[in-house]
Amino acid sequence: MSEAQSPRYKRILLKLSGEALMGEGKYGIHPPTLNRIASEVKEVVEAGIQLAIVIGGGNIFRGVAGATEGMDRASADYMGMLATCINSMALQDSLEKHQIPTRVLSAIKMEQIAEPYIRRRAVRHLEKGRVVIFAAGTGNPYFTTDTAASLRAMEINAEVILKATKVDGIYNADPKKDPTARRYRTVSYMDVLQQGLAVMDSTAISLCKDNALPIIVFDLTTRGNIRRAVLGAEGEFGTVVGTAETTWA
Repeated sequence: MSEAQSPRYKRILLKLSGEALMGEGKYGIHPPTLNRIASEVKEVVEAGIQLAIVIGGGNIFRGVAGATEGMDRASADYMGMLATCINSMALQDSLEKHQIPTRVLSAIKMEQIAEPYIRRRAVRHLEKGRVVIFAAGTGNPYFTTDTAASLRAMEINAEVILKATKVDGIYNADPKKDPTARRYRTVSYMDVLQQGLAVMDSTAISLCKDNALPIIVFDLTTRGNIRRAVLGAEGEFGTVVGTAETTWA
């Protein structure tokens, strides 16, 4: 990034869904997709950005889905947390193949594969230029990885949450089903909550609202969008959730 393209943010939290790792598949991890994400993360890190990542586990196991099939909700959620650990290890491996120093910090202790989550340790890793991947959600059942992302972003004093999805922002209807659907350029926290917009769960949105932490929702499948969001091009290609009034693209 040139001086004319200096990054707007110094410390960010990137929220990836487990489904983002599937590529065009129906489950599991797609290595080429993982490699592409790692290469984009490398561009951000090399620009001097301190980057933390929270990744879901829906490509392997989703706790809510297990609970609806008759499993105990707490047990299903713990299984989902372990799925995020698998994804975190896969992403760490791919990042380090790109010569990016990476640390996985898990909310569930498993010292053989990850460091235990300690806030000060996480901040220190970021200050040393390492990418930090937060695994196992919050370590508690009934909380999603969206909530974990909001919580960890607050704890490390991130300036923004980048919410990577397969859609280029937030719409007032499903753009795949409704050709008249319109994309929000900016949308307030209250509108997200009141309209039930599918951004993050209500707990995560409320945490961000209470701490005035902006969320940028963008399309991960378009190469370069992580870099564009860091440069402050949000609104042009995604949606910003924050304190500003709701506007349309």
